[in-house]
Amino acid sequence: MFSHICGFTIVTGGAARLVFGYDSYGNTCGQRNEQIEGVRLSGLDHSDRKFVFFLDPCNIDIVQRKIKSMALCVSLCPTEELKTYQDLKRFAMFNGSELCSYELAGHKYPGLPERFTKCPKLPVPPSKPLPVFNRCTPVDISCYARFAEAVVTFVGDNSVLHRLIAGIRAFRQQDQHLLCLSVLSMILMVIIRYISAVLVWILTSLVVLGSLAGTSVLWWLYIDHRLYGNDTSTKVTKEGKEEVEVSRDSSQALLVYAVIILLLLMLFMRKRVALTIALFHVAGKVFIHLPLLTLQPFVTFLALLLFWIYWILVLLFLGTTGNPVQNEETGLTEFRLTGPLQYLTWYHAVGLVWISEFILACQQMTVAGAVVTYYFTRDKNRLPVTPILSSVLRLVRYHLGTVAKGSFIITLVKIPRLVLMYIHNQLKGKENACARCLLKTCICCLWCLEKCLNYLNQNAYAATAINSTSFCTSARDAFVILVENALRVATINAVGDFVLFLGKILIVTTTAFAGVLLLNYQRDYAEWLLPLIIVCLFSFLVAHCFLSIFEIVVDVLFLCFAIDTKYNDGTPGKEFFMDKALMVSRQQHTSKRSSRSIF
Repeated sequence: MFSHICGFTIVTGGAARLVFGYDSYGNTCGQRNEQIEGVRLSGLDHSDRKFVFFLDPCNIDIVQRKIKSMALCVSLCPTEELKTYQDLKRFAMFNGSELCSYELAGHKYPGLPERFTKCPKLPVPPSKPLPVFNRCTPVDISCYARFAEAVVTFVGDNSVLHRLIAGIRAFRQQDQHLLCLSVLSMILMVIIRYISAVLVWILTSLVVLGSLAGTSVLWWLYIDHRLYGNDTSTKVTKEGKEEVEVSRDSSQALLVYAVIILLLLMLFMRKRVALTIALFHVAGKVFIHLPLLTLQPFVTFLALLLFWIYWILVLLFLGTTGNPVQNEETGLTEFRLTGPLQYLTWYHAVGLVWISEFILACQQMTVAGAVVTYYFTRDKNRLPVTPILSSVLRLVRYHLGTVAKGSFIITLVKIPRLVLMYIHNQLKGKENACARCLLKTCICCLWCLEKCLNYLNQNAYAATAINSTSFCTSARDAFVILVENALRVATINAVGDFVLFLGKILIVTTTAFAGVLLLNYQRDYAEWLLPLIIVCLFSFLVAHCFLSIFEIVVDVLFLCFAIDTKYNDGTPGKEFFMDKALMVSRQQHTSKRSSRSIF
């Protein structure tokens, strides 16, 4: 997919125009050019002019996110500020680099009437060539602020932006120290096996207290209805007896609801929380036996980063590919795709979503394969030397089609949701209330469907790792197992997700607290606020990546546990594969079921 687009841009010259740059007349810098029909000053030999120079580099089109200035190919970028046209003449005569349009002679710059439109805006800021892409880039930070404003359009005051950028540069060293704190998530994945019971029971206690509060409110409403019924019972007539009976029925219903809530809380929460604690405990053991799992976020992030860089590069190639077209507004020559080729950008965008989902699915498949190997190996001392590498090899050899199909299904749901979100943003303030509600409903439904499919896909990959079946067969088997254990799945997802969320919050707050202590001597609030926010966001991202691996491990362990209990019963020939902690949890659950059946 992407190789074909990249090859097309290289063959048609788009890659060369991006790397070497081109002027406003369609000439590529640093090489001999062919004449473009209907475009004056095209077809020039720029073999000795290797750099692109913009007459007004700070003239940014906020909407189109591009420089509106005329571009020329020059042999040297001005390294010093040029304040007058005499300075432009002197620079052209001494360095051989003419900064005005090609038809103007360098020694005549000060007296030419065209100098106001075809020469650079004075004063010309000092610049240096951009590495690889050969563009003369201003050294002054004010132009960087304008570029940032073109991307972040909500910033209205450039002085604020300058101060924020200065704050980032001033606290680079402190930020590096704070970013190191974000790796606390690696330590948390190991020690969570020891504190999971405490965290889960704290959460359970909070839920119990909340439920007791709700029950108390229902009891209070019941008593209030009883008192209201007693006060009015002496005043009712025969015609009002029916209303009093209805009131009494509603008060009795409130009492029943209060008792049911309390009973459900005691029956369902207490017996399934133990399984969540056991799964967290075993997941901690998995990371001890398979320490290379902690490197999965780095590998996945590196793969995504390389792919995104390649994707952006090809997108930039597409931006300089096509036929030369003269802009009617500015008169400058641009290259645009026409006809069916203009939809290549959309095709490229779909590929971004699909391949990104494919890389994430490969991570899930790799982790699932390693965890499955760990679970179904009875003697943990006889685990393969590199179970993760073995999982990667199985993925590449047998399961790439499974991962591609699962990621494509997610793409089919995500693309319409992104399109609807784009339409909603474009129509903000223009559509009526009904259309706005309908759009939000569709976006919400697609988001929920995407989350459900993501969860099902993850379990389908685990089922594929266990049974080596196709994607559809694995998805069906995983769905049946999840439905058979619906209450367990709900408890594990609710309690487990909240515990992991608390872990993320713990890491972010620790990083923020350390940052405040480190930057408390800085008096200017605006200067250290943005670096601290960036560090906190980065720490949350790192914590999310690492704890997401932990979450995948817990989900795969639960699926293995459910399959183990379904097909094995502990008798000779059908021994369990599960860990002792899971065995204890299962025995407690089985004993409670048997005791209820006796009575």
